[in-house]
Amino acid sequence: MNEHYRRWLEFENLDAELKRELHALTDEEEIRDRFCGHLAFGTAGLRGIIGAGTNRMNRYTVRRATEGLARYLLKHADNPRGKGVVIAYDSRRFSRTFAEEAAGVLANHGIRVHLFRELRPTPFLSFAVRHLEAAGGIMITASHNPPEYNGYKVYGPDGSQILPRTAHRILEEILRIRDELTLPTLPLAEGIASGRIRLLGKELDEAYHRHLRGISIHPDLGKRAGDSLRIVFTPLHGTGNEPVRRALSDWGFSRVFPVAEQEKPDPDFSTVSTPNPEEAQAFRLALEWARKTDADLAVATDPDADRLGLAVKKPSGQWTLLTGNQIGALLLYYILSQRKAKGALPKNGAVIQSIVTSDFGRTIAESYGVAVVETLTGFKYIGEKIGKYERTGTHTFLFGYEESCGFLIGDFARDKDAVQAAALTCEMAAYHRLNGHSLWEVLEDLYRMYGYHREAVLSLTLKGDRGRATVAQTLDRLRCKPPRHIGGIDVAGIKDYGRGVDGLPPADVIKCLLADGSWVAVRPSGTEPKMKWYFSAVDRDSAVAEEKLKGMKNFVARWMSESH
Repeated sequence: MNEHYRRWLEFENLDAELKRELHALTDEEEIRDRFCGHLAFGTAGLRGIIGAGTNRMNRYTVRRATEGLARYLLKHADNPRGKGVVIAYDSRRFSRTFAEEAAGVLANHGIRVHLFRELRPTPFLSFAVRHLEAAGGIMITASHNPPEYNGYKVYGPDGSQILPRTAHRILEEILRIRDELTLPTLPLAEGIASGRIRLLGKELDEAYHRHLRGISIHPDLGKRAGDSLRIVFTPLHGTGNEPVRRALSDWGFSRVFPVAEQEKPDPDFSTVSTPNPEEAQAFRLALEWARKTDADLAVATDPDADRLGLAVKKPSGQWTLLTGNQIGALLLYYILSQRKAKGALPKNGAVIQSIVTSDFGRTIAESYGVAVVETLTGFKYIGEKIGKYERTGTHTFLFGYEESCGFLIGDFARDKDAVQAAALTCEMAAYHRLNGHSLWEVLEDLYRMYGYHREAVLSLTLKGDRGRATVAQTLDRLRCKPPRHIGGIDVAGIKDYGRGVDGLPPADVIKCLLADGSWVAVRPSGTEPKMKWYFSAVDRDSAVAEEKLKGMKNFVARWMSESH
């Protein structure tokens, strides 16, 4: 019998619900999977399926991770007992329970806890860590994953997600823990009574929204055009409802139509297959409302409101969902063009994007004389760069984004922020509307000016040992025998980020640079059992760019089939 399985079965004080679940297990493979080891703690913290077992998200795996974090903070952080740790949680199953468990473990070590009373978006957690000058933060969320998942993200004192070197040190402490079932915790009521646990409320919201108003480029625009822009908004059953609607109201947008079926928190995300605003299925109800209300745009945030999705109406009346690259290019153009018009574009301005983000934004930024800096995938690296610029003064941060619909405008938060992005997107739409253009028309103008960029992402789910072997074989093959042509276009060079190119830390990413400025990249997902292929095709002609993209995707499909 598996050692962990036996230990859990024999533990008398096991949570009653988990005990019932454990005793109902009969499938040996299921038992093996639940107890094959401990849920991995990586740079994103924990993420996994909710349930009984050491390889599942439950109160005991959360206690174990937090015990390791507490020991790390007491050894390495500056005054963690006095500065404390901020904890927030989203609308998922057991999110509040897991937040309170984490609070109890920290409080037991005498570390002060700032615990949000109610669910809040991830960017609010990032902001609160900075605003309260805390030693760190914990966010209970699984972002846009299916409802059976939950997760645990750790933040540093700068408000960014922890970097690999910090995660490794925390993991070292976690691995010293022999029994997660018997870890001591302080009950919530006792923690509050003793002052070790402080409940956060509206005061943090007010502070956030004061900072948020500072990112507006035309603060009076809402008053002039706010009642003419019709906006459909859905929080996809998550945390974004109140913060986004409050922001839009504060900014003067009065014609906001929430999607009633998705307005309230729902841990089952019952109206969507996956609450991911990057996907068309998540916009089905929003677009129904958009047609009913004759809206100008439809905005969606994921469950923890760090990602923003956007659908816009074409002149034909047809609705289309924009990619993260397209939204990012529009926001970037708005920020740079308007700041330049106001004489507020700094000479040392910088835009930060990931290595798999389209070059569309780079081309726009460089036309304004703005530096573009690339980081590895993961917004923590963008946050790290912002902090470096803040300390050194070498650059002034203007905008950060990733192709996966993550955007940051104001650095008062240090993680992607869909509340910021929603507010500025609506201001941008109102500005262009006043000048007689829709967002789709502006996007087409940008393509005509800077070239047509067509992007796609192919995600391949690869579970277990076989999946890991497939990923390794794919990367080895690309390294040892790279293709000379992709989709009929010459390969001009290979960037193997595993060797630490461009001054970046080593990462399992390979990018094939094509002779015409297009590229193809592949990387294993850091949070899911997936391998992702990224495609970026560029041409001065729209139809040709589409054909290039099709050819590149077909090539990879054939290349992958030949390798198995």
